[in-house]
Amino acid sequence: MKRGKKYVEASKLVDSNVAYSLTEACELVCKTSVTKFDASVDAAFRLNLDPRKAEQNLRGAIVLPHGTGKTRRVLVIARGEKAKEAEAAGADYVGDVDYINKIQQGWFEFDIMVATPDMMASLGRLGRVLGPKGLMPNPKTGTVTMNVAQAVTEIKNGKVEYRVDKVGNIHLPVGKVSFGAEKLAENIKTVYETLVKARPSTVKGSFVKNISISSTMGPGVKVSEENM
Repeated sequence: MKRGKKYVEASKLVDSNVAYSLTEACELVCKTSVTKFDASVDAAFRLNLDPRKAEQNLRGAIVLPHGTGKTRRVLVIARGEKAKEAEAAGADYVGDVDYINKIQQGWFEFDIMVATPDMMASLGRLGRVLGPKGLMPNPKTGTVTMNVAQAVTEIKNGKVEYRVDKVGNIHLPVGKVSFGAEKLAENIKTVYETLVKARPSTVKGSFVKNISISSTMGPGVKVSEENM
């Protein structure tokens, strides 16, 4: 792949054979950002997991201490008092059958959906549409809940979902370049600690094989697991 001049110059600042301390890695990611806009920063964790085994198919959600820097549009499928609670908490869209019908007709002007358990039967027929887009509510990520107000608040404050891919990697956003190294490091450390706590008991040997972070269109930077 042919790289632009800015990327090539930025890459010279990073030694691909070195795993940097978390703070150094975050400083490098900020320094090597080549975009004119406020680039997103992503973290990739290569884990010793076999997703074919149900207990190793990790999935969950994390509230980042400094959020992601992105505004997420939240749709809540609920009725009655729970709908009112969602509206009061700042949900962008709240409804039940009306929004289910809109989605069936091709409406997807939202980033994440929260639903109360009693609405899941009605949402079931949308599984083929919502599933591939990663939009189907799930108890494991806290998006199927009676506490819709808390769910909306956490999402608005920077809650991110994670799910291991078919080769054992977890990839998720951890902020923006404008956050600076300190806030990025705190977000990444929170993700690391959450994943380590979620380690399945059936995993033998080292759990975290590799950690790397990168900005949008910027070079990847390896992170040392020591002192995380």
